[in-house]
Amino acid sequence: MSIASHLTDKTDTICALATPPGTGAIAVIRISGREAFNICDQIFIPGSKKFQFNTVSSHTVHFGLIKSGDKIIDEVLLSIFKAPRSYTRDDVVEISCHGSVYIQQKIIELIVEQGARLAQPGEFTLRAFLNGRIDLSQAE
Repeated sequence: MSIASHLTDKTDTICALATPPGTGAIAVIRISGREAFNICDQIFIPGSKKFQFNTVSSHTVHFGLIKSGDKIIDEVLLSIFKAPRSYTRDDVVEISCHGSVYIQQKIIELIVEQGARLAQPGEFTLRAFLNGRIDLSQAE
Protein backbone atom coordinates (compact mmCIF):
# COMPACT_ATOMS: atom_id res chain seq x y z
CA MET A 1 0.00 0.00 0.00
CA SER A 2 1.48 3.36 -0.97
CA ILE A 3 1.56 6.62 0.96
CA ALA A 4 -0.67 8.17 -1.72
CA SER A 5 -3.46 5.75 -0.84
CA HIS A 6 -3.50 7.14 2.70
CA LEU A 7 -3.75 10.82 1.74
CA THR A 8 -7.50 10.85 2.18
CA ASP A 9 -7.51 8.78 5.40
CA LYS A 10 -5.20 10.16 8.08
CA THR A 11 -7.22 8.60 10.89
CA ASP A 12 -5.51 5.23 11.17
CA THR A 13 -2.78 4.73 13.75
CA ILE A 14 0.73 4.06 12.47
CA CYS A 15 3.91 2.77 14.05
CA ALA A 16 7.54 2.36 13.09
CA LEU A 17 11.02 2.03 14.43
CA ALA A 18 12.32 5.61 14.65
CA THR A 19 15.98 4.70 15.19
CA PRO A 20 18.31 2.66 12.98
CA PRO A 21 17.69 -1.05 13.59
CA GLY A 22 20.23 -2.99 15.60
CA THR A 23 22.84 -0.24 15.94
CA GLY A 24 22.33 1.23 19.40
CA ALA A 25 21.78 0.26 23.00
CA ILE A 26 18.39 1.99 22.93
CA ALA A 27 15.72 1.94 20.22
CA VAL A 28 12.72 4.25 19.82
CA ILE A 29 9.41 3.00 18.43
CA ARG A 30 6.98 5.75 17.42
CA ILE A 31 3.18 5.43 17.35
CA SER A 32 0.97 8.19 15.95
CA GLY A 33 -2.79 8.45 15.56
CA ARG A 34 -6.03 8.64 17.43
CA GLU A 35 -5.63 5.12 18.89
CA ALA A 36 -1.99 5.54 20.01
CA PHE A 37 -2.86 5.87 23.70
CA ASN A 38 -5.45 3.06 23.64
CA ILE A 39 -2.99 0.72 21.93
CA CYS A 40 -0.26 1.47 24.44
CA ASP A 41 -2.71 1.09 27.30
CA GLN A 42 -3.11 -2.58 26.26
CA ILE A 43 0.62 -3.42 26.40
CA PHE A 44 2.16 -0.91 28.84
CA ILE A 45 2.19 -1.57 32.57
CA PRO A 46 3.14 1.73 34.25
CA GLY A 47 5.59 1.88 37.14
CA SER A 48 3.29 4.33 38.90
CA LYS A 49 -0.24 3.45 39.95
CA LYS A 50 -1.22 7.09 39.27
CA PHE A 51 -0.41 6.86 35.54
CA GLN A 52 -3.35 7.14 33.13
CA PHE A 53 -3.08 8.27 29.52
CA ASN A 54 -6.07 10.61 29.81
CA THR A 55 -4.67 12.46 32.84
CA VAL A 56 -0.90 12.67 32.29
CA SER A 57 0.52 15.85 30.84
CA SER A 58 1.86 16.09 27.32
CA HIS A 59 5.62 15.99 26.85
CA THR A 60 6.21 13.70 29.81
CA VAL A 61 8.18 10.47 30.19
CA HIS A 62 6.99 7.45 32.16
CA PHE A 63 8.73 4.25 33.27
CA GLY A 64 7.05 0.86 32.98
CA LEU A 65 6.96 -2.55 31.34
CA ILE A 66 5.82 -3.78 27.96
CA LYS A 67 3.97 -7.05 28.41
CA SER A 68 2.51 -9.67 26.12
CA GLY A 69 -0.04 -11.44 28.29
CA ASP A 70 1.90 -12.35 31.44
CA LYS A 71 5.30 -12.23 29.72
CA ILE A 72 7.48 -9.16 30.27
CA ILE A 73 9.06 -8.08 26.98
CA ASP A 74 11.11 -5.11 28.24
CA GLU A 75 11.45 -2.26 30.71
CA VAL A 76 10.77 0.94 28.79
CA LEU A 77 10.28 4.66 28.95
CA LEU A 78 7.15 6.05 27.30
CA SER A 79 7.24 9.62 26.01
CA ILE A 80 3.76 11.10 25.67
CA PHE A 81 2.93 13.86 23.17
CA LYS A 82 -0.72 14.88 23.09
CA ALA A 83 -2.40 16.35 20.00
CA PRO A 84 -1.97 18.96 18.67
CA ARG A 85 1.41 19.49 20.39
CA SER A 86 3.26 16.67 18.60
CA TYR A 87 5.27 16.29 15.42
CA THR A 88 2.28 14.95 13.48
CA ARG A 89 -0.32 16.95 15.44
CA ASP A 90 -1.86 13.58 16.38
CA ASP A 91 -1.43 11.80 19.70
CA VAL A 92 2.08 10.33 19.67
CA VAL A 93 3.82 7.83 21.92
CA GLU A 94 7.50 7.07 21.66
CA ILE A 95 8.63 3.87 23.34
CA SER A 96 12.31 3.87 24.32
CA CYS A 97 13.28 0.22 24.69
CA HIS A 98 16.47 -1.80 24.72
CA GLY A 99 18.19 -2.05 21.34
CA SER A 100 17.82 -5.81 20.86
CA VAL A 101 16.36 -6.54 17.42
CA TYR A 102 14.15 -9.22 19.00
CA ILE A 103 12.73 -6.73 21.52
CA GLN A 104 12.15 -4.09 18.84
CA GLN A 105 10.32 -6.57 16.61
CA LYS A 106 8.27 -8.02 19.45
CA ILE A 107 7.06 -4.59 20.61
CA ILE A 108 6.14 -3.58 17.05
CA GLU A 109 4.26 -6.89 16.62
CA LEU A 110 2.30 -6.18 19.81
CA ILE A 111 1.43 -2.68 18.60
CA VAL A 112 0.22 -4.03 15.26
CA GLU A 113 -1.80 -6.76 17.01
CA GLN A 114 -3.57 -3.98 18.95
CA GLY A 115 -4.67 -2.22 15.76
CA ALA A 116 -1.88 -0.02 14.41
CA ARG A 117 -0.31 -0.58 11.04
CA LEU A 118 3.30 -0.21 9.98
CA ALA A 119 4.04 3.27 8.69
CA GLN A 120 5.29 3.74 5.16
CA PRO A 121 8.68 5.43 4.76
CA GLY A 122 8.23 9.16 5.35
CA GLU A 123 4.67 8.81 6.57
CA PHE A 124 5.20 10.59 9.92
CA THR A 125 6.60 13.57 8.01
CA LEU A 126 3.75 13.34 5.49
CA ARG A 127 1.24 13.56 8.34
CA ALA A 128 3.11 16.50 9.84
CA PHE A 129 2.85 18.26 6.46
CA LEU A 130 -0.82 17.36 5.88
CA ASN A 131 -1.71 18.49 9.40
CA GLY A 132 0.04 21.84 8.94
CA ARG A 133 2.87 21.19 11.40
CA ILE A 134 5.58 21.72 8.76
CA ASP A 135 5.59 23.34 5.33
CA LEU A 136 6.67 21.75 2.06
CA SER A 137 10.24 23.02 2.22
CA GLN A 138 10.63 21.56 5.70
CA ALA A 139 9.14 18.24 4.58
CA GLU A 140 11.58 18.04 1.67
